[in-house]
Amino acid sequence: MGSLRRWLVLLAVVLFLLGGGLLLYPTLSSAKYRGGVAEIKQEFLKDKGSQAEREPASERLYEKLKEENQRLFETNQADLIDAFSYEQPGVDLSEYGIKDNLIGFIAIEAIGVELPIYLGANTEQLKKGAVHLTQTSYPVGGENTNTVIAAHRGNKVPMFRNIHKIKIGDTVTITNFREVITYHAAELKFIAPAQIDEIKIQSGRELLTLLSCDPLGLNYRRIVVVCERVMAK
Repeated sequence: MGSLRRWLVLLAVVLFLLGGGLLLYPTLSSAKYRGGVAEIKQEFLKDKGSQAEREPASERLYEKLKEENQRLFETNQADLIDAFSYEQPGVDLSEYGIKDNLIGFIAIEAIGVELPIYLGANTEQLKKGAVHLTQTSYPVGGENTNTVIAAHRGNKVPMFRNIHKIKIGDTVTITNFREVITYHAAELKFIAPAQIDEIKIQSGRELLTLLSCDPLGLNYRRIVVVCERVMAK
């Protein structure tokens, strides 16, 4: 009887530890991910500093992306069909000394996230962080632009899980290879996947649009947060 009791106690302890481990796993995964993002950003900014010494490459990329943004505006983004349709990046950043098609970082203090931004909304990039939707404006700012950034509402790592908690006026920043651009959330809405006009460039405005699937765990509609640039005074 005593032996059975010891085994039951041992089993209870094991189950307790397993349960605790399962509860802690998402937290530990998030902490590990944040550490990884910090390392990637440090490397990115170091490379940015190195690239500043190679000014022609940095300026060529900036001018290239500005030209692409103007083309997208003038053609009314004719090739944009659906929020997650475009898996291939429109520009190869390796030609300008930037690795992994990493264009920058997005930070949303209100929901406690900072994510790397990769060009191309493919499965592998979405596992790593946020993605820039091909056929939308590149994240270098400027009038007549709307940069659309998408991310999963992940399980192990939050990413855009709490996008619905962003409030009007909350700050969102983009750190690209050249500068930090600040936006304020201006509108939250829900759209069908095919409602592409809702994420298109709006003439005369400088926008950043955050996009994810909704409801949480499903994907039959999209949640959209439209942000407008805050200009320095």
